Amino acid sequence: MCRAVKRSNCFHKHGHHVKCHTSNNPFMIIFACFQILLSQIPNFHKLSWLSILAAVMSFAYSSIGLGLSVAKVMEGPPARTALTGVTVGVDVSGSEKVWTTFQAIGDIAFAYAYSTVLVEIQDTLGSPPAENKSMKRATSIGITTTTVFYVLCGCVGYAAFGNDAPGNFLTGFGFYEPFWLVDIANICIAIHLIGAYQVFCQPIYGFVESQCAKRWPESKFINNEHAINIPCCGVYYFNSFRLVWRTAYVVMTAILAMLFPFFNDFLGLLGAASFWPLTVYFPIEMYIARTKMPKFSFTWTWMKILSWICLVISLVAAAASIQGLATDVKKYKPFQTEQ
Repeated sequence: MCRAVKRSNCFHKHGHHVKCHTSNNPFMIIFACFQILLSQIPNFHKLSWLSILAAVMSFAYSSIGLGLSVAKVMEGPPARTALTGVTVGVDVSGSEKVWTTFQAIGDIAFAYAYSTVLVEIQDTLGSPPAENKSMKRATSIGITTTTVFYVLCGCVGYAAFGNDAPGNFLTGFGFYEPFWLVDIANICIAIHLIGAYQVFCQPIYGFVESQCAKRWPESKFINNEHAINIPCCGVYYFNSFRLVWRTAYVVMTAILAMLFPFFNDFLGLLGAASFWPLTVYFPIEMYIARTKMPKFSFTWTWMKILSWICLVISLVAAAASIQGLATDVKKYKPFQTEQ
Protein backbone atom coordinates (compact mmCIF):
# COMPACT_ATOMS: atom_id res chain seq x y z
CA MET A 1 0.00 0.00 0.00
CA CYS A 2 2.94 2.33 0.69
CA ARG A 3 4.21 1.31 -2.74
CA ALA A 4 0.84 2.43 -4.11
CA VAL A 5 1.31 5.83 -2.46
CA LYS A 6 4.73 6.21 -4.08
CA ARG A 7 3.38 5.22 -7.49
CA SER A 8 0.40 7.55 -7.09
CA ASN A 9 2.74 10.49 -6.52
CA CYS A 10 4.84 9.38 -9.50
CA PHE A 11 1.77 9.27 -11.77
CA HIS A 12 0.71 12.71 -10.57
CA LYS A 13 4.17 14.16 -11.22
CA HIS A 14 5.06 12.47 -14.52
CA GLY A 15 1.70 11.55 -16.06
CA HIS A 16 -0.53 8.49 -16.13
CA HIS A 17 1.26 6.98 -19.15
CA VAL A 18 4.52 6.51 -17.19
CA LYS A 19 5.07 2.99 -15.81
CA CYS A 20 6.46 4.16 -12.45
CA HIS A 21 8.08 0.85 -11.48
CA THR A 22 8.45 0.55 -7.72
CA SER A 23 9.71 -2.42 -5.73
CA ASN A 24 7.43 -3.69 -3.00
CA ASN A 25 10.21 -5.33 -0.99
CA PRO A 26 11.44 -2.30 1.02
CA PHE A 27 7.88 -1.60 2.15
CA MET A 28 7.35 -5.24 3.08
CA ILE A 29 10.48 -5.09 5.22
CA ILE A 30 9.16 -1.95 6.95
CA PHE A 31 5.81 -3.69 7.46
CA ALA A 32 7.59 -6.70 8.97
CA CYS A 33 9.51 -4.43 11.37
CA PHE A 34 6.22 -2.97 12.61
CA GLN A 35 4.83 -6.48 13.04
CA ILE A 36 7.87 -7.68 14.99
CA LEU A 37 7.33 -4.82 17.42
CA LEU A 38 3.54 -5.26 17.69
CA SER A 39 3.86 -9.03 17.97
CA GLN A 40 5.43 -8.57 21.38
CA ILE A 41 2.00 -7.55 22.68
CA PRO A 42 1.41 -10.51 25.02
CA ASN A 43 -2.10 -11.54 24.06
CA PHE A 44 -5.36 -10.76 22.30
CA HIS A 45 -6.73 -8.87 25.33
CA LYS A 46 -4.20 -6.06 24.81
CA LEU A 47 -5.16 -5.48 21.16
CA SER A 48 -8.38 -3.49 21.59
CA TRP A 49 -6.80 -0.15 20.64
CA LEU A 50 -5.19 -1.62 17.51
CA SER A 51 -8.41 -3.37 16.50
CA ILE A 52 -10.40 -0.13 16.84
CA LEU A 53 -7.79 1.76 14.81
CA ALA A 54 -7.89 -0.89 12.06
CA ALA A 55 -11.70 -0.76 11.96
CA VAL A 56 -11.69 3.04 11.61
CA MET A 57 -9.14 2.79 8.78
CA SER A 58 -11.33 0.19 7.05
CA PHE A 59 -14.34 2.50 7.11
CA ALA A 60 -12.15 5.38 5.90
CA TYR A 61 -10.67 3.76 2.80
CA SER A 62 -13.96 2.03 1.91
CA SER A 63 -15.78 5.35 2.08
CA ILE A 64 -13.10 7.07 -0.02
CA GLY A 65 -13.28 4.29 -2.62
CA LEU A 66 -17.06 4.53 -2.75
CA GLY A 67 -16.97 8.30 -3.05
CA LEU A 68 -14.45 8.21 -5.89
CA SER A 69 -16.47 5.51 -7.67
CA VAL A 70 -19.67 7.54 -7.43
CA ALA A 71 -17.83 10.60 -8.76
CA LYS A 72 -16.48 8.59 -11.70
CA VAL A 73 -19.96 7.26 -12.54
CA MET A 74 -21.41 10.79 -12.45
CA GLU A 75 -18.60 12.17 -14.63
CA GLY A 76 -19.16 9.58 -17.36
CA PRO A 77 -18.88 8.24 -19.96
CA PRO A 78 -20.64 5.01 -18.95
CA ALA A 79 -18.31 2.05 -18.44
CA ARG A 80 -18.67 -1.12 -20.53
CA THR A 81 -20.71 -3.44 -18.32
CA ALA A 82 -22.75 -6.61 -18.70
CA LEU A 83 -25.11 -8.57 -16.46
CA THR A 84 -22.79 -11.59 -16.56
CA GLY A 85 -19.55 -9.63 -16.16
CA VAL A 86 -16.57 -9.75 -18.51
CA THR A 87 -17.30 -10.90 -22.07
CA VAL A 88 -15.98 -14.29 -23.19
CA GLY A 89 -13.95 -13.95 -26.36
CA VAL A 90 -13.43 -10.21 -25.85
CA ASP A 91 -12.02 -9.73 -22.36
CA VAL A 92 -11.18 -13.32 -21.42
CA SER A 93 -11.48 -16.87 -22.66
CA GLY A 94 -14.19 -19.19 -21.37
CA SER A 95 -11.84 -21.11 -19.10
CA GLU A 96 -10.30 -17.90 -17.71
CA LYS A 97 -13.74 -16.59 -16.78
CA VAL A 98 -14.62 -19.82 -14.96
CA TRP A 99 -11.33 -19.86 -13.02
CA THR A 100 -11.45 -16.17 -12.08
CA THR A 101 -15.09 -16.54 -10.95
CA PHE A 102 -14.10 -19.36 -8.62
CA GLN A 103 -11.09 -17.33 -7.40
CA ALA A 104 -13.47 -14.47 -6.57
CA ILE A 105 -15.57 -16.90 -4.52
CA GLY A 106 -12.44 -17.75 -2.54
CA ASP A 107 -11.78 -14.07 -1.91
CA ILE A 108 -15.34 -13.63 -0.64
CA ALA A 109 -14.96 -16.67 1.61
CA PHE A 110 -11.77 -15.19 3.11
CA ALA A 111 -13.62 -11.95 3.85
CA TYR A 112 -16.09 -13.85 6.05
CA ALA A 113 -13.69 -16.36 7.60
CA TYR A 114 -13.45 -14.53 10.92
CA SER A 115 -14.32 -17.58 13.01
CA THR A 116 -10.64 -18.12 13.85
CA VAL A 117 -10.72 -15.01 16.04
CA LEU A 118 -14.38 -15.08 17.13
CA VAL A 119 -13.76 -17.14 20.28
CA GLU A 120 -10.75 -15.00 21.19
CA ILE A 121 -12.84 -11.86 20.86
CA GLN A 122 -15.67 -13.35 22.92
CA ASP A 123 -13.15 -14.25 25.63
CA THR A 124 -12.32 -10.55 26.05
CA LEU A 125 -15.94 -9.61 26.79
CA GLY A 126 -17.22 -9.04 30.29
CA SER A 127 -20.63 -9.91 31.68
CA PRO A 128 -23.42 -9.07 32.24
CA PRO A 129 -24.92 -9.25 29.66
CA ALA A 130 -23.91 -12.82 28.86
CA GLU A 131 -20.89 -13.10 26.59
CA ASN A 132 -22.70 -15.19 23.99
CA LYS A 133 -25.54 -12.66 23.75
CA SER A 134 -23.14 -9.74 23.36
CA MET A 135 -21.17 -11.67 20.74
CA LYS A 136 -24.30 -12.63 18.80
CA ARG A 137 -25.37 -8.98 18.63
CA ALA A 138 -21.85 -7.81 17.70
CA THR A 139 -21.57 -10.52 15.04
CA SER A 140 -24.91 -9.56 13.49
CA ILE A 141 -23.96 -5.89 13.35
CA GLY A 142 -20.48 -6.69 12.02
CA ILE A 143 -21.68 -9.02 9.26
CA THR A 144 -24.42 -6.61 8.20
CA THR A 145 -22.07 -3.61 8.08
CA THR A 146 -19.36 -5.56 6.28
CA THR A 147 -21.80 -6.94 3.70
CA VAL A 148 -23.26 -3.49 2.99
CA PHE A 149 -19.78 -2.07 2.34
CA TYR A 150 -18.66 -5.05 0.26
CA VAL A 151 -21.78 -5.00 -1.92
CA LEU A 152 -21.57 -1.22 -2.38
CA CYS A 153 -17.87 -1.35 -3.29
CA GLY A 154 -18.49 -4.22 -5.70
CA CYS A 155 -21.56 -2.77 -7.41
CA VAL A 156 -20.54 0.89 -7.52
CA GLY A 157 -16.95 -0.06 -8.44
CA TYR A 158 -18.20 -2.17 -11.34
CA ALA A 159 -20.50 0.65 -12.43
CA ALA A 160 -17.49 2.98 -12.45
CA PHE A 161 -15.00 0.74 -14.28
CA GLY A 162 -17.09 -1.95 -15.92
CA ASN A 163 -15.24 -4.89 -17.44
CA ASP A 164 -11.95 -3.00 -17.10
CA ALA A 165 -12.19 -2.88 -13.30
CA PRO A 166 -8.82 -3.47 -11.58
CA GLY A 167 -8.42 -6.15 -8.92
CA ASN A 168 -8.24 -3.37 -6.33
CA PHE A 169 -9.64 -0.01 -7.37
CA LEU A 170 -7.35 1.87 -4.97
CA THR A 171 -3.99 0.08 -5.16
CA GLY A 172 -4.71 -1.05 -8.75
CA PHE A 173 -5.00 2.59 -9.87
CA GLY A 174 -8.53 2.74 -11.05
CA PHE A 175 -8.23 6.29 -9.71
CA TYR A 176 -5.33 8.67 -10.25
CA GLU A 177 -6.83 11.96 -9.06
CA PRO A 178 -7.17 13.60 -6.64
CA PHE A 179 -3.86 11.90 -5.89
CA TRP A 180 -3.74 13.13 -2.28
CA LEU A 181 -7.09 11.46 -1.53
CA VAL A 182 -5.92 8.21 -3.15
CA ASP A 183 -2.77 8.48 -1.00
CA ILE A 184 -4.84 8.85 2.17
CA ALA A 185 -6.94 5.81 1.23
CA ASN A 186 -3.85 3.69 0.60
CA ILE A 187 -2.28 4.79 3.90
CA CYS A 188 -5.52 3.74 5.62
CA ILE A 189 -5.26 0.33 3.92
CA ALA A 190 -1.69 -0.06 5.17
CA ILE A 191 -2.68 0.79 8.76
CA HIS A 192 -5.67 -1.53 8.53
CA LEU A 193 -3.47 -4.41 7.36
CA ILE A 194 -1.05 -3.81 10.24
CA GLY A 195 -3.91 -4.27 12.67
CA ALA A 196 -5.48 -7.17 10.76
CA TYR A 197 -2.18 -9.07 10.77
CA GLN A 198 -2.07 -8.96 14.55
CA VAL A 199 -5.74 -9.87 14.99
CA PHE A 200 -5.29 -13.02 12.91
CA CYS A 201 -1.83 -13.94 14.25
CA GLN A 202 -2.42 -13.54 17.98
CA PRO A 203 -4.50 -16.76 18.23
CA ILE A 204 -1.67 -18.62 16.45
CA TYR A 205 0.89 -17.13 18.81
CA GLY A 206 -1.20 -18.03 21.84
CA PHE A 207 -1.81 -21.60 20.69
CA VAL A 208 1.87 -22.33 19.98
CA GLU A 209 3.04 -20.76 23.25
CA SER A 210 0.47 -22.59 25.39
CA GLN A 211 1.33 -25.92 23.77
CA CYS A 212 5.05 -25.35 24.28
CA ALA A 213 4.46 -24.39 27.92
CA LYS A 214 2.57 -27.66 28.44
CA ARG A 215 5.23 -29.67 26.62
CA TRP A 216 8.20 -28.14 28.47
CA PRO A 217 6.84 -26.82 31.80
CA GLU A 218 10.34 -26.71 33.37
CA SER A 219 11.91 -24.61 30.62
CA LYS A 220 12.91 -21.17 31.87
CA PHE A 221 13.39 -19.99 28.28
CA ILE A 222 9.72 -20.70 27.50
CA ASN A 223 8.01 -19.90 30.79
CA ASN A 224 10.00 -17.24 32.65
CA GLU A 225 8.82 -13.64 32.34
CA HIS A 226 10.77 -10.56 33.41
CA ALA A 227 8.93 -7.41 34.48
CA ILE A 228 10.15 -4.25 32.72
CA ASN A 229 8.80 -0.87 33.77
CA ILE A 230 8.13 1.23 30.65
CA PRO A 231 7.47 4.95 31.27
CA CYS A 232 3.91 6.03 30.42
CA CYS A 233 2.99 2.45 29.50
CA GLY A 234 3.25 0.55 32.77
CA VAL A 235 4.86 -2.84 33.35
CA TYR A 236 5.69 -5.08 30.39
CA TYR A 237 6.42 -8.76 31.00
CA PHE A 238 9.25 -9.79 28.71
CA ASN A 239 9.48 -13.43 27.61
CA SER A 240 12.48 -14.73 25.65
CA PHE A 241 10.58 -17.46 23.83
CA ARG A 242 7.86 -15.02 22.77
CA LEU A 243 10.47 -12.68 21.31
CA VAL A 244 12.32 -15.38 19.36
CA TRP A 245 9.31 -17.38 18.14
CA ARG A 246 7.13 -14.42 17.12
CA THR A 247 10.02 -12.65 15.42
CA ALA A 248 10.87 -15.80 13.49
CA TYR A 249 7.23 -16.17 12.42
CA VAL A 250 7.02 -12.59 11.14
CA VAL A 251 10.35 -12.89 9.29
CA MET A 252 9.24 -16.15 7.67
CA THR A 253 5.90 -14.72 6.49
CA ALA A 254 7.63 -11.58 5.18
CA ILE A 255 10.12 -13.62 3.16
CA LEU A 256 7.32 -15.76 1.73
CA ALA A 257 5.35 -12.63 0.82
CA MET A 258 8.33 -11.17 -1.03
CA LEU A 259 9.16 -14.49 -2.67
CA PHE A 260 5.60 -15.15 -3.87
CA PRO A 261 3.86 -11.79 -4.47
CA PHE A 262 0.50 -13.26 -5.55
CA PHE A 263 -1.83 -11.53 -3.12
CA ASN A 264 -5.26 -12.32 -4.62
CA ASP A 265 -4.48 -15.97 -5.38
CA PHE A 266 -3.11 -16.61 -1.88
CA LEU A 267 -6.08 -14.75 -0.40
CA GLY A 268 -8.49 -16.97 -2.31
CA LEU A 269 -6.61 -20.13 -1.32
CA LEU A 270 -6.56 -19.18 2.38
CA GLY A 271 -10.24 -18.29 2.23
CA ALA A 272 -11.16 -21.56 0.55
CA ALA A 273 -9.06 -23.61 2.98
CA SER A 274 -10.42 -22.01 6.15
CA PHE A 275 -13.99 -21.11 5.21
CA TRP A 276 -15.71 -24.51 5.21
CA PRO A 277 -14.10 -26.26 8.20
CA LEU A 278 -13.91 -23.27 10.57
CA THR A 279 -16.82 -21.08 9.52
CA VAL A 280 -19.37 -23.69 8.40
CA TYR A 281 -18.68 -27.31 9.39
CA PHE A 282 -17.56 -27.03 13.03
CA PRO A 283 -20.17 -24.40 14.05
CA ILE A 284 -22.96 -26.47 12.48
CA GLU A 285 -21.76 -29.70 14.09
CA MET A 286 -21.39 -28.00 17.48
CA TYR A 287 -24.88 -26.53 17.24
CA ILE A 288 -26.37 -29.91 16.29
CA ALA A 289 -24.56 -31.61 19.19
CA ARG A 290 -25.47 -28.91 21.74
CA THR A 291 -29.17 -28.87 20.84
CA LYS A 292 -29.28 -32.68 20.47
CA MET A 293 -31.02 -32.20 17.15
CA PRO A 294 -32.71 -35.38 15.83
CA LYS A 295 -31.15 -36.84 12.68
CA PHE A 296 -33.07 -36.26 9.43
CA SER A 297 -35.28 -33.62 11.00
CA PHE A 298 -36.08 -30.61 8.80
CA THR A 299 -33.48 -28.31 10.40
CA TRP A 300 -30.82 -31.07 10.55
CA THR A 301 -31.32 -31.87 6.85
CA TRP A 302 -31.03 -28.29 5.67
CA MET A 303 -27.99 -27.63 7.86
CA LYS A 304 -26.28 -30.64 6.33
CA ILE A 305 -27.21 -29.47 2.83
CA LEU A 306 -25.78 -26.03 3.62
CA SER A 307 -22.58 -27.62 4.88
CA TRP A 308 -22.15 -29.75 1.74
CA ILE A 309 -22.87 -26.79 -0.57
CA CYS A 310 -20.24 -24.71 1.23
CA LEU A 311 -17.78 -27.62 0.97
CA VAL A 312 -18.23 -27.74 -2.80
CA ILE A 313 -17.80 -23.96 -3.02
CA SER A 314 -14.59 -24.16 -0.96
CA LEU A 315 -13.19 -26.95 -3.13
CA VAL A 316 -13.79 -25.16 -6.45
CA ALA A 317 -12.43 -21.91 -5.00
CA ALA A 318 -9.29 -23.73 -3.80
CA ALA A 319 -8.84 -25.37 -7.22
CA ALA A 320 -9.17 -22.01 -8.96
CA SER A 321 -6.68 -20.35 -6.60
CA ILE A 322 -4.16 -23.16 -7.15
CA GLN A 323 -4.64 -22.80 -10.90
CA GLY A 324 -4.04 -19.05 -10.61
CA LEU A 325 -0.89 -19.62 -8.56
CA ALA A 326 0.37 -22.16 -11.10
CA THR A 327 -0.21 -19.66 -13.91
CA ASP A 328 1.52 -16.82 -12.04
CA VAL A 329 4.52 -18.95 -11.06
CA LYS A 330 5.30 -19.58 -14.73
CA LYS A 331 5.98 -15.90 -15.41
CA TYR A 332 7.34 -14.53 -12.14
CA LYS A 333 10.84 -13.78 -10.91
CA PRO A 334 11.66 -14.27 -7.20
CA PHE A 335 11.44 -11.13 -5.05
CA GLN A 336 10.07 -9.07 -7.95
CA THR A 337 6.60 -7.54 -7.81
CA GLU A 338 4.48 -7.57 -10.93
CA GLN A 339 3.85 -4.02 -12.10
